[in-house]
Amino acid sequence: MSKRIAFIGGGNMASAIIGGLLAQGMSASQIDVVEPSATARDKLQDSYGLSAQAQSGAFLGACALVIWAVKPQTFRQVALQARLHTQNALHLSVAAGIRSESIARWLGTERVVRAMPNTPALIGKGISGLFARPAVDQHNKDWVAQVMAGTGELLWFDAEDKLDVVTALSGSGPAYVFYFMEAMTTAAVEMGLTREQAHQLTLATFVGASALAHSSGEQPRVLRQRVTSKGGTTDAAISSMEDEDMQAQFINAVYTARDRAKQLGDEFGAS
Repeated sequence: MSKRIAFIGGGNMASAIIGGLLAQGMSASQIDVVEPSATARDKLQDSYGLSAQAQSGAFLGACALVIWAVKPQTFRQVALQARLHTQNALHLSVAAGIRSESIARWLGTERVVRAMPNTPALIGKGISGLFARPAVDQHNKDWVAQVMAGTGELLWFDAEDKLDVVTALSGSGPAYVFYFMEAMTTAAVEMGLTREQAHQLTLATFVGASALAHSSGEQPRVLRQRVTSKGGTTDAAISSMEDEDMQAQFINAVYTARDRAKQLGDEFGAS
């Protein structure tokens, strides 16, 4: 962790990775950040003691790894501005949808890794899918894994198109969980609980169920069936969901998210 690392973009995901690096013992003086927003730059200074720059410059030439944490629609423009200073670096992108082929073309290097993290990375509880282009050797893959270790679990893929599925599943997945939490909380409030009581019960239910699924090693279907007694309250709720074909609708929603990830690559990575 002695080499300099640059972040292009200083938002939430960059902050999550930066926090993990500092926790591993990396010095803030070894990290450069390019972030056009003055508010975000001030936040990085307050949180981590980092002095971020408003735009790319020759200082990027000293960085062995450049981490791209920018919005998909701005990636190309920002990459073309920085490429003169970063062609000797290893590149790691956490931008949704933008394919490594486009990134390699914009930056003039084949040493590109893509990662798809999710927002629990902010507390070190995320999971990221990763893909490396053939020019990235095992040593550099190990380095990327070390850099990302502070964000949570990692899973490497041999085919880049699988990252679109990762985006739809775990990348967007926390929002699905929050969506169901909203619904459960709203139902409980409508039935007479206070919002605080409903929130506490809902949150504990998701945390406990996830922990049980993680520790038991059994499939969700088996765990669900154990809770569902014939003719009981859970059976009534599940039957109601099945009458509305909710599982099929949810599966379709994940497909829709996967398709949108593909569209992002086509829309913003074509030129």
